[in-house]
Amino acid sequence: MKKLFLILLVVILISSFFIFDIDKMLTLEGIKNIPAQIASWYDNDPWQVVAIYFILYVLVTGLSLPGAVFMTLAGGAIFGLFWGTVIISFASTIGATGAFLVARYLLKDVMEARFTEKLQAINMGIEREGAFYLFTLRLVPIFPFFLINILMGLTRIRTITYYWVSQLGMLAGTIVYVNAGTQLAQLETVSGILSPPLLLSFTLLGIFPLLAKKLINAIKKQRVYAQWTKPKRFDRNLVVIGAGAAGLVSAYIAAAVKAKVTLVETHKMGGDCLNYGCVPSKALIKSAKLAEQIRHAENYGLEYKEALKIQGLSFKTVMQRIQKVIAAIAPHDSIERYTQMGVEVIEGYAKILTPWEVEIQQTDGTQQKLTTQSIIIASGAAPFIPAIPGLDSIAYLSSDTLWEHFAQRDSMPERLVILGGGPIGCELAQSFARLGINVTLVQRQKRLMVREDEDVSEVVKKALEESAVTVLTEHVAVRCEHKDTEKSLIVSYQGTEKQIFFDELICAVGRKARLSGYGLEDLGIPVERTVITNEYLEVLYPNIYAAGDVAGPYQFTHVAAHQAWYAAVNALFGHWKKFKVDYTVIPWVTFVDPELARVGMNEQQAKEQDIAYEISYYGIDDLDRAITESEAKGFIKVLTVPGKDRILGVTIVGTHAGEMLAEFVLAMRHGLGLNKILGTIHAYPTWMEANKYVAGVWKRQHTPKKLLIGLQKYHTWRRG
Repeated sequence: MKKLFLILLVVILISSFFIFDIDKMLTLEGIKNIPAQIASWYDNDPWQVVAIYFILYVLVTGLSLPGAVFMTLAGGAIFGLFWGTVIISFASTIGATGAFLVARYLLKDVMEARFTEKLQAINMGIEREGAFYLFTLRLVPIFPFFLINILMGLTRIRTITYYWVSQLGMLAGTIVYVNAGTQLAQLETVSGILSPPLLLSFTLLGIFPLLAKKLINAIKKQRVYAQWTKPKRFDRNLVVIGAGAAGLVSAYIAAAVKAKVTLVETHKMGGDCLNYGCVPSKALIKSAKLAEQIRHAENYGLEYKEALKIQGLSFKTVMQRIQKVIAAIAPHDSIERYTQMGVEVIEGYAKILTPWEVEIQQTDGTQQKLTTQSIIIASGAAPFIPAIPGLDSIAYLSSDTLWEHFAQRDSMPERLVILGGGPIGCELAQSFARLGINVTLVQRQKRLMVREDEDVSEVVKKALEESAVTVLTEHVAVRCEHKDTEKSLIVSYQGTEKQIFFDELICAVGRKARLSGYGLEDLGIPVERTVITNEYLEVLYPNIYAAGDVAGPYQFTHVAAHQAWYAAVNALFGHWKKFKVDYTVIPWVTFVDPELARVGMNEQQAKEQDIAYEISYYGIDDLDRAITESEAKGFIKVLTVPGKDRILGVTIVGTHAGEMLAEFVLAMRHGLGLNKILGTIHAYPTWMEANKYVAGVWKRQHTPKKLLIGLQKYHTWRRG
């Protein structure tokens, strides 16, 4: 009953605010008339005016009503700078605290019961640094003040803390607005707008948020660096930890702008992409696809000769070719090349000792310490190995170890089990099956490639099965067994266990960021699955950045290189200008056959986010070039804003999907719609024509029918 009464009282007060047209008084026009209306009243009885104004201000802020800004300006016009600031400072804080208490009384218990886990995490943050967080919100209001009042009421911050922090945090902004009000009160003619005092007041209103943000950043830095002593001189401008895609690009950019940069790599230059990921897997895919084409030579009008049988291939030669491909590309990422660019490359283990000091344990046993203005952590990721009983006893392989292991085998394994139905698992499963290995793919979820639409997952599953892969979805790996010379995986499907015998097992269930051994724990740098960064890729310390797989949220080589630009530029020039990393248009490709390429959102994501969309669909089986190459399979699916040609996302399934996607990436990046693609000449016969044809599908779907009927009548009339 108490809560119902309070709700009724709030409703009555808010209704009265509008019924008695108080909201119309709290406008700029109303403020201009205030001094003339109440000047004599204020002179005769100032305390009464102050009391009424104070109560009204408390009610406006406490009930979260519009008009607080105009009341502040009016307070400056009526009471002047000093007394206006004093009155409004207390009135606004009391009103805000009232709204805070009402929200806590009415909503806190309900919200805690419904969102226990989320509010628990927020409350832990409030307990740790709630006062400072509230102060930053008050000084630089990211959210409207009324929203801060309500949301903070749902937390466990103490009322007295909320009051004094709010009063202190809002004081600077109050002074700026009250001062503007004092100048408005003196405005007599239009030309008075150009008076220096008024221009200065409005200038303060404009630049105050920027100044406040600078102040907050300075306070944050002072707090973060309080326990450390900053060197007076630095050995380097930048130290980069890790020579994968992110590290190489960061070091290259630093050297290009003549900064003194040191790149530290523990193992191999080029990182995972060159040595264990993109390069070796794509070399394998090429050999496997050629083997598949030879096996099905009749699709190309060729007679299938006995000499072409794939059983005659040398598995060892195929794997050695992959090593040769790696060796051919390695000079692009070599120590010699980067040294010539002006990068100092050190082979060893790097550990961050302080925000400006890195200790390097070199591979030759020597130790070195460097002071540096900035640091970029680009340590990459490693295969995630699930906790399956018995896994360690069967000498499992990962996406990192399989290449050198298979290169040393004289013959291919007869039976191969691959754990994981994501991009890595699907690519490896199809390729090894095409080389003649009996491959079983085990996926614990209902379908393969769960981030993609269901129709895309079905295409991938069908493609794998056509390549002779045994696909087991909804199968959970229970344990591994090793008896005598036989190794097996026990899986569970709908409560029933089955045994899968194998010669080799590859774990391909994902990758995890490399976070240990770099001193992050000692510096208190927060990590979860990745290093926690802000929009500038800064970690807890503003001079330390993270880029690539170690930073997330995407584990792609091209995203790592993309992040590296932001990390390097912010690290070197952030004291002048910082750039927020842009993830708005991120493409990716899975190199199964047919390829899967995507940019932007798909149907699954649009439905999850409740975003309205239209679909334009084109089947690649209709494309002339695809027919000529006997690759007439796949489709293009484009999501657009309803009634418009603006692209929300594109999914392509087809032989050259990765290359075809580039045109859509360019269009989305620069705000071009399907009409622009339709109006672009595409050479015939090429795969890229499919992009134009799907744009044509959209155009036909949006052809004005009434106009066509009118044109038909017009042409009939023209024929007489």
